[in-house]
Amino acid sequence: MAGLESPPPQGPVWGALHTMICQACQQNPATVHVTEIVQPKGQADGSAPGGQPTIQEQHLCEACAQAANLPHTPVLKKSVSEIWKLLQDSAKRGRREAGVTCPECGMTLLEFRQRGRLGCARDYEVFAPHLRELFERIHGATRHVGRGPGLDAAMLEVVRRRGEIQRKLEDAIRDEAYEAAARLRDELRGLEGR
Repeated sequence: MAGLESPPPQGPVWGALHTMICQACQQNPATVHVTEIVQPKGQADGSAPGGQPTIQEQHLCEACAQAANLPHTPVLKKSVSEIWKLLQDSAKRGRREAGVTCPECGMTLLEFRQRGRLGCARDYEVFAPHLRELFERIHGATRHVGRGPGLDAAMLEVVRRRGEIQRKLEDAIRDEAYEAAARLRDELRGLEGR
């Protein structure tokens, strides 16, 4: 079934076994691939009518890429011992984090991460540093700001208003504005009957 083999892709020069060849020297395998979007003349952002940006691709070997003085990120060459040390450090960190255990229910941080559920109320304290990061990522906050259970919109507004008046009252007391504080205190008492 030799006739079913797929032909090499079209475009750059391909060598034996479908290896891309450097477009500059036509000898070495291309290991650096550069894609450049070129805007038509007179268009900084390509928004002027009459011309579409063009995409230019270059496939070069490492030697030709260095000779072309292309901007690039240098390849970090680490020895096997350095990589091994990084892996060991990472494993130690993982074991240390997984070693956090709740004294009441016995749940570990690793179990929480696998299950996605906490075992008891104490877990919120034990795993607090990890939960704070998780809540921030999932909810965008570390403090609940939604509605409470059993509260309708009117009650929620009263609770919100009480909190606002309480903060203003504390500010007035701190600023020694006692007349304003007395007025806010009376307003707060009026809301507490609701």
